Amino acid sequence: MIHRRTAVALLSASPLLLSGCGGGAEAAPSRSQDDRPVPVTASPAPESGSPRPSGIPGLGPRTTAAIPGRAEQVVVATGRGRNSPLSTVVLHERDDDVWQSGASWPAHNGRDGWSEHHMAGDLRSPVGVYGLTDAGGLLADPGSRLPYHQSYSFTSPGTGFEGEPLEGSFDYVVAINYNREPGTSPLDWTRPLGAGRGGGIWLHVDHGGPTHACVSVAKAHMKELLRTLDPDRHPVVVMGYGEWLAR
Repeated sequence: MIHRRTAVALLSASPLLLSGCGGGAEAAPSRSQDDRPVPVTASPAPESGSPRPSGIPGLGPRTTAAIPGRAEQVVVATGRGRNSPLSTVVLHERDDDVWQSGASWPAHNGRDGWSEHHMAGDLRSPVGVYGLTDAGGLLADPGSRLPYHQSYSFTSPGTGFEGEPLEGSFDYVVAINYNREPGTSPLDWTRPLGAGRGGGIWLHVDHGGPTHACVSVAKAHMKELLRTLDPDRHPVVVMGYGEWLAR
């Protein structure tokens, strides 16, 4: 647990909370500047001696080219369609330049599907390749390898789009480095692209319905991710609907 001043977030009034994702006013000290969001159109050169990742099922050449060469853990969230809130999540790990695929987990994403230019309140998840550097939750650290911030500000009252309770949705979260400052608590409000581009987008516990922009999986799967994602292996998430990822 990272000890810091606890701010009481007005979660019930926050549009970020209503997404099943969000953040409070707390900020953690910066730990790194290395994992800025990577636009999927970019083709960052792999580090010396680190070959370009390839061979992940469902990813086309453009999407594969946007994965940093040093990434050895890739969480792929594949949407059922551009306008669908249903998706699957698979963790892929590289071993001797061969990708090993884990189990396929059912997941939810934004209520209205996916966006190539996510804006706050559009009810779509942003497509792209993003670093995974920071974690946290309402519950105590279950053994996370990523820096973990426990706080009561991860409380999630209210109901989702289908009337399902949101309680427990933020028991465990991993911040997706879309429009946020890597190396800070998932609750940090810093938005490098501006507030209009949204933020507070996380992997978090599924509540049985669509989110505003996050990706959610079952609680057991979140615990597995927290115990597996290793900052020394530079994990990223690749997210979007199937046709887009295949480009």
